[in-house]
Amino acid sequence: MGARMMTMIDAPVIEPAPLAETATIKRAAVALGLTEKAVRRKIEEGVWVEGRHYHRRGGTVWVDIAGVTRWVRHGV
Repeated sequence: MGARMMTMIDAPVIEPAPLAETATIKRAAVALGLTEKAVRRKIEEGVWVEGRHYHRRGGTVWVDIAGVTRWVRHGV
């Protein structure tokens, strides 16, 4: 007997992990569909505002996902 093909019905259901309120640049880039370089540029060029779109804590930049989502939708 040969190996049987897996159908969509047999495939396991994988639920996505809930998105955190804040994320490191690396994780935010993946979640937002951007490169890490693009995220860093938005911060460096002042497109994203500290305290609204990102925060610095303990030497780490934390991207505020809700803040960036508002920026995408409304430009703020």
